[in-house]
Parts: sequence; structure tokens; C-alpha cells
Amino acid sequence: MEAATTGRQLSGEKAQRIVDAMRTCVGTRGATGATFDHVAREAGVSRGLLHYYFGTKERLLAEVVRRDCDLRMERLSATAAGVGDADALLGVLGQSLLELVDENPEFFVILLELHTIGQHNAEVAVELAELHRRVRAHLAGLLVAARDQGAIRLDGDPEVIAEVLFSIADGLAMRMLAEPGRDFGPTVEAAVRAARALVLPA
Repeated sequence: MEAATTGRQLSGEKAQRIVDAMRTCVGTRGATGATFDHVAREAGVSRGLLHYYFGTKERLLAEVVRRDCDLRMERLSATAAGVGDADALLGVLGQSLLELVDENPEFFVILLELHTIGQHNAEVAVELAELHRRVRAHLAGLLVAARDQGAIRLDGDPEVIAEVLFSIADGLAMRMLAEPGRDFGPTVEAAVRAARALVLPA
């Protein structure tokens, strides 16, 4: 995946417009219907520029997820900083999930699409594995910091616990997308109670 962007400056304003346009198109047309033609029109750029920056639709989808994950981790770091106990930390994680599904449901739609593509595309599979490794390590780092500050105890390896927490969150997100009108507050609260078996009071 890195080879596709060698020599390309993906931090530019046009590249960000393309990423935002893909996210918007997925929200209105679904991942399958979000073609390069639609994305180019939404971003106000040529189709050729999409190919120049990203090469394929799959690489563009992966870049959307990568950038959204970075924002998700930044927000999580900010909200989790200085939490006083296990309940507060788990509450932050639960609230973060509700906000993400409400504000950016396309994130999970694209992530699911990439998982499907990755079953038949080794390049996408490698990219997804690295993405999951990064977010797992990030959350594990937050857990370790809270533990070292005396706010929580961990019943297991931090990265394993982070993996379980993300698995719960991702599974709940898929159900929320399937039933958008349903109140999932009680379900998230139950998930937080279940997570207390791994993230314990100090």
C-alpha cells in the first residue's frame, strides 16, 4: 500500500478533499456505488488526480479508514487523559463509540467493505492488519498509562484487552448501523459492565 503513494504528497488540501469526498459518497451511495467518477465530482477534481494520489478505489478506501482511525485515536487520547478510575475510562470508551456511530457511520461501512475486499486482496489485507495493530497498540498504551497512574488494574495483557474492547465496539457498531432508530444506550452500558471484568478498579 505504501508503494502506491511513494512520491505523492497525501497531506495536501486536494488529497484531503478527495478523502472527504469518498467518505461522503459512501454515506450517500454505499461503498459499491461510490465510484471514482462520483468521488471526483464531489471533490471538484479530475478522475486522473484520484488515480495519481491513490491508484485504486481500494487504496482510497483504506486511506479514509486510516485517517479516521487517527482522528478516533486523537479524540480518545484527549477524552481519556486524566480519568480517575475504571468506570470513568470505560464510560469514555462507550461514549466514544456512540459519538462515532452518530457522527461518522461511514467509517464502519468502509471498514466492513475493506474486510470483505481483504479476503481476496492480499494488499488490502496487509494494510488492514497494520491498521488494526496501530489502533490496538494505541489503546493498549492508554490502558497502561491509566494503570501506571494508579487509576485502574488490568486483568491481562494490555494489547489483548485492547483487542477485546475494540471487538466489542466494532460488533456493536455493526448492529447500530443495522437498526439506526433503536436506542442502544442500554446495550452499550451492558458492554461497559462486561468490560469491567478486564479493566478493574485500582
